[in-house]
Amino acid sequence: MLTVLGVAYPLAPVSRDAVGGAEQVLAQLDAALVRRGHRSIVVACGGSRVEGVLVATPRRDGILDDAARTAAHAAHREAIAAALARWPVDLVHLHGIDFHAYLPPPGVPALVTLHLPLAWYPPEALHPQRPDTWLHAVSAAQRQGAPGDLVLLPDIPNGVAIDELAARHARRGFALALGRICPEKGFHIALAAAKTAGVGLLLGGQVYRYEAHERYFRDEIAPRLDRWRRFLGPLDFARKRRLLTAARCLLVPSLVAETGSLVAMEALACGTPVIAFPNGALTEVIEHGVTGFLVRDGQEMAEAIGAAGRIDPEACRRAARERFSAERTVARYLAVYEDLVRRRSHAA
Repeated sequence: MLTVLGVAYPLAPVSRDAVGGAEQVLAQLDAALVRRGHRSIVVACGGSRVEGVLVATPRRDGILDDAARTAAHAAHREAIAAALARWPVDLVHLHGIDFHAYLPPPGVPALVTLHLPLAWYPPEALHPQRPDTWLHAVSAAQRQGAPGDLVLLPDIPNGVAIDELAARHARRGFALALGRICPEKGFHIALAAAKTAGVGLLLGGQVYRYEAHERYFRDEIAPRLDRWRRFLGPLDFARKRRLLTAARCLLVPSLVAETGSLVAMEALACGTPVIAFPNGALTEVIEHGVTGFLVRDGQEMAEAIGAAGRIDPEACRRAARERFSAERTVARYLAVYEDLVRRRSHAA
């Protein structure tokens, strides 16, 4: 039996209903470990829901500024130390972009999943001095342009719960967009494209309390909302599945290089085509003209919304089954866990 200590980004709760991909992946791994008879311990902020043991740190409900981050890092360091002192942990698995601020002292092997573009991490984080600390990416696109001296384990691509996304609902005429509401996600473009196409759009997601995110919602999203284009707020898994299955298409107007879009994979598993900008791993997820469309701007996005009905839903489902299974992702992680623990044991 393995004992794995999963460590979340300190400012976002973990659950299968989480908005962020890193939090969803951690929830996925936690549930899989418990299902297979291993011990899963998760350090995450209050409000998280896990299958294993939750070691909760205070949830920050105010503005998420530098002071909030500093306090959250200190709380995470204390919680990680307490967990390591209490349980015979075999491996620590970190998921936050700021993981370097609360890496545990040398000892237990540490695996770091780099969920975000590599350029977003400070150089010292990508070259940790702590022994037995291993990093990996989640897509080939993410590794493009990586520093030549960056040492990474083989990629572990993300996956989604294919079978749980197999619900059937009547197809409706609206477009859908889901995710964190922040400037780099480009949802203002999706709203404008839907209006140009003459269709409704439902926008689901979370406005985290970063000043830039709240300003973006106030200045760019709220003015574009009307009776046909509505903001739904955060969605739980069941409601997200229902909307993904009923939508004519999912819009992913991300303005940054996505490392692996879980929501695009979920849409395909629901038989729904994805219309996206060709940024980062989105070109690896979407087959242009087969499972959706890769477009260059808002006008092309509007035109693709009108063409979404030409995409075969079964082609989308087939691509998801063949390429984006969460079971395959979990198996890869468990193999890496066992390998790193075995290496440590042999070295000892």
